[in-house]
Amino acid sequence: MKRVRRMIAAVSVLAVAWTLPHAYAAADPAQPAASEAASEETPAEAAPAPAAVVFEENFDGPASSAVNGDRWQLEVGDNVNNHELQYYTPGNANAALDGQGNLVITARRENPGNYACWYGRCEYTSARMNTAGRFTAQYGHVEARMKLPRGQGMWPAFWMLGNDIGSIGWPASGEIDVMENVGFEPGTVHGTLHGPGYSGGESIGGAYTLPGGQAFADGFHTFAVDWSPNAITWSVDGQVYQTRTPADLGGDPWVFDKPYFLILNLAVGGYWPGNPDGSTVFPQQLVVDYVRVTTGDSGGGRTGPIRGLGGKCVDVAGAGTANGTPVQLYDCNGSAAQNWTIGTDGTIRALGKCLDIDGGTADGSPAQIWDCHGGPNQQWVANAAHDIVNPAADKCLDATGNSSANGTRLQLWTCTGAANQKWTAP
Repeated sequence: MKRVRRMIAAVSVLAVAWTLPHAYAAADPAQPAASEAASEETPAEAAPAPAAVVFEENFDGPASSAVNGDRWQLEVGDNVNNHELQYYTPGNANAALDGQGNLVITARRENPGNYACWYGRCEYTSARMNTAGRFTAQYGHVEARMKLPRGQGMWPAFWMLGNDIGSIGWPASGEIDVMENVGFEPGTVHGTLHGPGYSGGESIGGAYTLPGGQAFADGFHTFAVDWSPNAITWSVDGQVYQTRTPADLGGDPWVFDKPYFLILNLAVGGYWPGNPDGSTVFPQQLVVDYVRVTTGDSGGGRTGPIRGLGGKCVDVAGAGTANGTPVQLYDCNGSAAQNWTIGTDGTIRALGKCLDIDGGTADGSPAQIWDCHGGPNQQWVANAAHDIVNPAADKCLDATGNSSANGTRLQLWTCTGAANQKWTAP
């Protein structure tokens, strides 16, 4: 059955990775294909994850508190495209911390808000959350440790969508399903790719089944992908069960070479899992211990927007990728030109280039992007005081003229502690 993805709430979509400037002088999971094969054989061990942690959410906090809004946004509404039955709610009604280091997404048979769904009055509530506009990844090891719900009609998922979905739509955006489970298969999970020419029922994927009749609702398991430019490998508890490459796509485009954001959700009903029946017990819970992304690519580090004066975002002018393209302030829009990686190697990267200072260390030297070359004018420290400092010059990234107007150019300037030198980095 073909499944069509739809973003339920308006989503700010960012791209991944940001770099510092050049030399001083001169960016709900679709149903898998019916042909995918499940395996109960003992698979090979997954390759070890790279060391640099770029995103880690341990869901620490008081019981009943909402998720961290700086990292996650809750989608609100129903999903007619998959014929799911739940209404996704905001706040902590269906997604809350348990006070023991877990996120709990709860599906209930209820309608406390008289919510309307595509089929009439909604019968169920649940939650769906994503990192769009807050974090994206391009390559690396992406994993979550979770305990799944059980019962007919349950559909938990941990997945990713291309950050450009808002501009090009699905499936051109691409989709990586790290883990999906449907209630009628309590011991099996699916890992799937969707893209142009291989979406919905024609998607590319595989499945993994626990040995001995075990169910994923009986305990916690770790679900992961290892993602590189030309291959994606899925594993459960470190055991590899499939690898996909461009050769598997029959000539269709490989769209997994760009930033993706993360999604967690628990759907109720739909084309693939079918609807709950008399055997389904509510409430049901998807319990998430942690979500972690590690990478050794492009300097490692933390990825997301950098916000400055007036809440504006650090932006590559015109989303240009040419050496020397200016860096400026602009309204935050979730584009690749505003998605920066604070590298563990001291760089700040966007659009595959580094944040760079042109022409020396004098006050007023302009900020730009440039091919990464490891020079001192491409080294930065984002410190606890919210300064972004170039150590070689011992000067700060600065919004010219203390202005927050769109198009305000950024520059190097003696550190003053003023608001136009304060930045909120990923």
